[in-house]
Amino acid sequence: MAPLIVENVTKRFRQGDRDVIALDGISLQVQQGQFLAIMGASGSGKSTLLHLMAGLSSPDGGSIRINDIDIGQMSDGQLTLFRRRQIGLVFQSFNLIPTLTAEENMALPLMLERHNASRIKSRTGELLEILGLTARRNHRPDALSGGEQQRVAIGRALVTDAAVILADEPTGNLDSVNSRSVCELLRDLSAVHNKTVVMVTHEPAVAAFAHEAAILKDGRLMQRFALDPQDAGQSLAMRYQQLHS
Repeated sequence: MAPLIVENVTKRFRQGDRDVIALDGISLQVQQGQFLAIMGASGSGKSTLLHLMAGLSSPDGGSIRINDIDIGQMSDGQLTLFRRRQIGLVFQSFNLIPTLTAEENMALPLMLERHNASRIKSRTGELLEILGLTARRNHRPDALSGGEQQRVAIGRALVTDAAVILADEPTGNLDSVNSRSVCELLRDLSAVHNKTVVMVTHEPAVAAFAHEAAILKDGRLMQRFALDPQDAGQSLAMRYQQLHS
C-alpha cells in the first residue's frame, strides 16, 4: 500500500457570487521512498492540494489516505494528533520559534508527545548530524542562515519519523546556493533514507531534483512523468511551458 493515496479529490471555494473550482477530480499515489514534485502556475491548485494532503483543510469530494487511513474521517482532535505524528510539514517561511535553539525547535514535536529526555536527545542528535547542524545546535534562528533555518524546519518534520514529508515552496526564501542544498537534502531523504516526499514548486530547476513531476492546470492533473536525474530542469521547463501555452 502506498503511503499517500489521493482519489478523485475535488475542492471548491466561494468567490463573491460564484464558485471557483480549485481541484477537479485529482487522483495520484506516491510510493514509499518516492520524491514527487507538484508544479503549476498560480491558481492551478497545487498549494490547495498540498494543504488537503496535510489535513489543513478538507476536500469537498474524494478521499486522501495516509498509511491507509482516510484523514477526512477524523475529528479535529484526531487529525491534530495524526498530523503531528505522521505528516512532516515544511513551508516557505521556516516557522521556527525564535526563543528556542535549533535543537529545541527540532525536538518540539517529541516534547509535545511527552517523550523522555534521553529519547529526545538521541533522536535530535541523530538528525542534527544528518542535516549538518551539530555545531549549530545551540543557536537560535536569528543566528542561523536561511538555509540552516530551513534545515532545522526539515529536521522538525522528520523527528517523529512521519509517513509523508510535505514541502510547500521550500526554497522560496533561499538564495541559489541554499536552494540547491535543500533540494539535495530532500532528494537524499527519499533516495537514502526511504522517505516519501511531496514538494510543491513553480520552479523547474527545483522540481528537477525529484523522481517525478506532476503538472496541474486549472485544478486538473495534466501530466505526470519521470524526470531524468542528469537534466538540470531544461527539458522539464520546456514541457511545462508547452502544457501551459
